Amino acid sequence: MKQHKNKQGHEDEPVKSGQRHDDVSEQEISKVKEETIANETTTIDNSAEELLLMQKKYDEVNDKYLRLYSEFDNYRKRAIKERIELSKTASEQVITDLLTILDDFERAISSFENVTAVEPLKEGTVLIYNKFKNSLNQKGLELIEAQGQPFNTDYHEAIANVPASSDDQKNKVMDVTQKGYTLNGKVIRFAKVVVGI
Repeated sequence: MKQHKNKQGHEDEPVKSGQRHDDVSEQEISKVKEETIANETTTIDNSAEELLLMQKKYDEVNDKYLRLYSEFDNYRKRAIKERIELSKTASEQVITDLLTILDDFERAISSFENVTAVEPLKEGTVLIYNKFKNSLNQKGLELIEAQGQPFNTDYHEAIANVPASSDDQKNKVMDVTQKGYTLNGKVIRFAKVVVGI
């Protein structure tokens, strides 16, 4: 084996016969370059595939989001429309029930001219009042009991205070100036009361 000196004057490793030192280096460099290029190409191909997969997943998620947003927006619009329609027609059933009472009042008024006795007018008026009250009770209207009850700010509104004649009447309702009502358990009008102090 021959040993060659490189350009700097140092001896290189022995070279096999028939092969030049420069040829081996170029072949090895070429091979390393090819492997590097192949690895980089594979890495780029893998990165491109991953990027395409990520883009596909993003598109799917974005599509689902847009569909969900659209469905929610449609639901919101539909709910608003239903609420408006409900508020317009909510009183329809109550008014329909009250029309029969209105008819009764009209019949009573028309009979005033022919009646000479007062007693039948009183009875008819009381009957119409009871019918009206029962109709409202069926819709969930209830009277707030106040007379003689302990004063309760959840149901009563004090408009005046008066001295109590005894200790057991203190902080109790002495008089009701306007009745209070609840509708299905919710106070719709507080009872206006006079409270003993």
